[in-house]
Amino acid sequence: MATGTLDPGDGGVHAGAPLRARRVLLADDHEMVRLAMRAALATLGPDLEWIEAEDATSAEARLAASPAPDLALVDLNMPGSQGVAWIAHLRRQWPSVRLVVVSAQEEPALVRQLIALGVAGFIPKSDRAAVVLQAVRLVLSGGTYAPLRLLEGGGTRAAATYEEPLTPRQEQVLECLARGLPNKLIARELGLTEGTVKVHLMAIFKALEVRNRTEAVLAAQRRVPTLPTRA
Repeated sequence: MATGTLDPGDGGVHAGAPLRARRVLLADDHEMVRLAMRAALATLGPDLEWIEAEDATSAEARLAASPAPDLALVDLNMPGSQGVAWIAHLRRQWPSVRLVVVSAQEEPALVRQLIALGVAGFIPKSDRAAVVLQAVRLVLSGGTYAPLRLLEGGGTRAAATYEEPLTPRQEQVLECLARGLPNKLIARELGLTEGTVKVHLMAIFKALEVRNRTEAVLAAQRRVPTLPTRA
């Protein structure tokens, strides 16, 4: 899902303003989950300050601290929380914090309810580390992330998203995109003009039913699990 407009350019367009996260809250009652999230997001920057919480009370205390976290990755069902009602409370109390729900519950109705509350994203705990990283990058760039399969009620439409095949050249462009190359370098590597690269990107966005470069990479990683990702 994206909150921006279709843009084949280098950066994508999103509804929110880009954010360079400096303080990130990881709230989960399982230490292994917190460690895994930190490992998955390590490449966001060496100067990140990680703040951890293991229950709802400590999570709220971390959010109330000054300065507040820029980004909060919060488990839906920690001790002391009340599921969706608690997330709604966090949104009311700290509306400026980009809040991403991380959960083992993968129910389309639940995800749609959370997105309607204004959370910046929903990341299933079953997602691979590379997908988690791209999802958080999308959120930090001003977008809203949730797996397409969970937004469209059970996966039928999501499966159809990938039925339209890409041409071999489009697959090459998509692979370059996943490596983080800008249009100029994609053109140079594939012997194309930048205008041709943009045409291919438009076709890729349409085929994958996405609206920007980051979402294209996320969709491609589900479509082709071995696709490389930007470090």
